[in-house]
Amino acid sequence: MRTVIAVAFAAVAATSLLADQRAPQSTATPWAMPRTADGKPDLQGVWSNATITPLERPANVKDLVLSEEEAARMEKATGDRVEERNLPSDPNRPAPPKGGDGSTGAAGNVGGYNTFWLDPGERVARVDGMPRSSLIIDPPNGRVPALTDEARARGQQRMKMMAGRGQYDHPEFRPLAERCILSFGPTTPLIPNYFYNNNLQIVQTPDHVMILMEMVHDARIVRIGGTHAPKHIRPWMGDSIGRWEGDTLVVETTNFPPQQQFRGASENLKVTERFRRADATTINYRFTVEDPTTFTAPFTGEIPFRAMDELIYEYACHEGNYALANVLSGARNEEKRLGTKQ
Repeated sequence: MRTVIAVAFAAVAATSLLADQRAPQSTATPWAMPRTADGKPDLQGVWSNATITPLERPANVKDLVLSEEEAARMEKATGDRVEERNLPSDPNRPAPPKGGDGSTGAAGNVGGYNTFWLDPGERVARVDGMPRSSLIIDPPNGRVPALTDEARARGQQRMKMMAGRGQYDHPEFRPLAERCILSFGPTTPLIPNYFYNNNLQIVQTPDHVMILMEMVHDARIVRIGGTHAPKHIRPWMGDSIGRWEGDTLVVETTNFPPQQQFRGASENLKVTERFRRADATTINYRFTVEDPTTFTAPFTGEIPFRAMDELIYEYACHEGNYALANVLSGARNEEKRLGTKQ
C-alpha cells in the first residue's frame, strides 16, 4: 500500500513539474515610477487630454461611472459621426443662404472648419480604468455649481459695457483667442477645448515646471516653492506655485488677469491642480476651482492625460494675414452703409 501511495505521489509531482516547465514564463517587468535626477516623479513628455467625455454630466445621466456598454456606444457614435461627416461633399449642392443659415459656427456655418480639421477626441475618459460620464466629479451631480447673485450682476454689467462700446470698435475688444493671446479654451485648469490641438508638453527641473499647450503655444511656468506675487501682479494664465506632496505635484494658481475670465470668474479665482503618474502612459490630473464671489460652491474634476509619441506643433495664429484688420474695416464699412455711426 505504501509503495502505491509513493508511486502516485511521485507521478503527481512529476506531472506538476512538467506543467510548470511547459507554462509560459512572464517576462513583463512591473512598471516603476520614472524619476528625475532629484528623485521626483518624472512628468515630462507630450500628453493629450482630448476626450469625448463632457466637462459637465448630461442631465439624463445619473452616475459618474459608465458601464462598458455605455462607453462603447458613445465611442461608436463618435466614430460613426466623424466617418459620415468626412464623406465627399455633393458638388451640386446649393449655395448657403445669404448671411448664413443661422446655425452655430463661424459666419453662420458658412466659413467654419469642416470635420477634417477638427480633433476633439474619440475616446471616453477613463480614470483608474473606469469610464466617466463627466470630467467633474464633485459636486456629485457632475455639474458646475450655480453662479452667485454677485456673479450674475457682474455678467450683466459686462454685457452692457460690451453692447455700449461695440465688440468691433477696437482691436482690444475682440476675444483674446482671436487676437492670438491665449488659447481657444481654458489654460488653467487644463480642460479639453473639444475643438483641436488638445496636446501639451511638460518640461521639468528641480525649480520649475513648464506646461506648453499646443493651442496658441501658451506656456505656463510653475515655480516650485515660494509664495505668490503681490495681488496687483496678474500675468496671463495667473501666478502658479507648485509643491510636491509625496509623488503628486500640487499647483496652486491665483492672480488671474481681469481679461481672462474662466466661466465668468472674478479676480478671486483660485485653481488647485494635482498631477500624478498612474502608469507608463497616463497622468491622472485633478483640478479644483474656487471663487466664492462667482460660484456657490467649489468644484473638482479629473482628466486622464495620455502619452503621445508625437511632437508638439508650432501654432501659427494670424501669421502673415490680415484677418483682424479686415474684421475692423468690414465693421466700419457696414456702419457707413447703414449710417449707424458718424
